[in-house]
Amino acid sequence: MGTVGAGFSMSLDGFIAGPNDDMQQVFAWMFKGDQDVQVSIGDEAIDLKLTSEGVDQREGAAQAIGAILSGRRMFDVAGAWGGKHPLNVPIVVLTHHPPQEWVSKPGSPFTFVTDGIESAVAKAKAIAGDKNVGVGGADVTRQCLKAGLLDEIGIDLVPVLLGSGVRLFEQIGIEPVELEILGVTEDTGVTHLRYRVVK
Repeated sequence: MGTVGAGFSMSLDGFIAGPNDDMQQVFAWMFKGDQDVQVSIGDEAIDLKLTSEGVDQREGAAQAIGAILSGRRMFDVAGAWGGKHPLNVPIVVLTHHPPQEWVSKPGSPFTFVTDGIESAVAKAKAIAGDKNVGVGGADVTRQCLKAGLLDEIGIDLVPVLLGSGVRLFEQIGIEPVELEILGVTEDTGVTHLRYRVVK
């Protein structure tokens, strides 16, 4: 059975997006390397410039993740990834109101869960099989952490202070949470940090 892990690019002051969900500065490191990597979001191709460390990290995640668990807000902000996430894996969306245009769409990669975080994680694990579940979205990550369902946290720490925006770790309600360092990798414009959640 794989792990349940969240991964985010984050500013030094704890924001995963700036005002109005602007992610340009927290993702700037993905365009500072010397290796061309093309990713697809729906039908749109995006050309990244990663370092060898960034390429290794992306390829490792792509091979290890079997499903993604997302909150509805992230699903909406991402525009449902144009119908295809860059990792091209099934996505479980935790929501109170499933969007009917995706529920009834043939071949949709989305499964909508309305009965809580435990059920959503269980569904994502079932879909992922022996692979990992990647958790996306600040709120759903906090819910997983609070419920004791999160195994790992990956932070791509960007040397910028945004001052405001969307915080990842805000009002969890179970502080303190002990973390064990699994890895620290320096990269161009970013430091990749990996932690295990101590339970």
